[in-house]
Amino acid sequence: MTDAAQRPAPDQSAGRPAPDPIPLGTAPRPALGADLEARIRATLADEIGSQALGLDRAPITAELDGADIASAVIDLSGVVVRLPEAPAQPVHNGLPGHPARPASAARRWHPEVVGHEPGTLRHLRVDAHQLVVVDLPVDITAELTNLRFDWVEGSDGRVGIQPVEPSADHPVSGHARVAVDKAGLVTTARGVLTVVLLQQGITLTGLDLDVVSRGPRAATLRVDAAIKKGVFLSARVQATASVSIDENMVLAVRDVQLGSGNPLVAALLGTIRGKVEAATSRDIDLAEKLPDGVRLADVRLDVDREIVASARLA
Repeated sequence: MTDAAQRPAPDQSAGRPAPDPIPLGTAPRPALGADLEARIRATLADEIGSQALGLDRAPITAELDGADIASAVIDLSGVVVRLPEAPAQPVHNGLPGHPARPASAARRWHPEVVGHEPGTLRHLRVDAHQLVVVDLPVDITAELTNLRFDWVEGSDGRVGIQPVEPSADHPVSGHARVAVDKAGLVTTARGVLTVVLLQQGITLTGLDLDVVSRGPRAATLRVDAAIKKGVFLSARVQATASVSIDENMVLAVRDVQLGSGNPLVAALLGTIRGKVEAATSRDIDLAEKLPDGVRLADVRLDVDREIVASARLA
């Protein structure tokens, strides 16, 4: 690897923090695809292993070409992701080149870099047919090409990947598709809301959620919830909103309505209505939030028995 003092740091957009390096075990960097596959699996286990079941059986394939990763394919089909629990305990994975350490250590690796080596991930594919997230089956397909990075070696004897932000001179391309069953989404939302509201002493006794397509980039959301607190307070709460993305990739949330037939609950909703309106009055320029080398060519939201969100990069 090139001495860190002799190689300039990766060029990041002004005001945008550089992404954290991703640790991949002990130095030197992997030279064989099988070694890289084992290190990717170990890092995934460190990141989400305490919340993901079946990750150890997920197929991972990688092909190296010198410092470049010619291709990496990760198949998360059948993996089950649970809600976060108590802080993770140390994980002893015992994999060669990847010493045991606390499960959160990968997220805290900020090494004193002593060596760099530039590389490119030419093709990345992530599949999940299906991944189960909090009891909700999710179908995912994502592909990206020409992702630049640096192999970095730390003074602690570990090696990892430092992502390099795409630029106008080095753009990335790709596409992604995420689909969920609409009825399953309602069931999962009901379960999550039940837990969250119980922490506030509120019982969720009913929930009806519907998403209606208004075109390839627009939808209307309607929520009708029945809640109960203590012996004397029970009410229904209704919320509606419309969401759209225009041809310039600007996200807008409009027509937000909150209401309840219970006067007390309606009054409480009235105290937050102004904050909700202020928050939703500001449109979000999706393209502006992305680096120069990432251009959204199209975004779609299709709603039928499934809710399907897809995006394509130029």
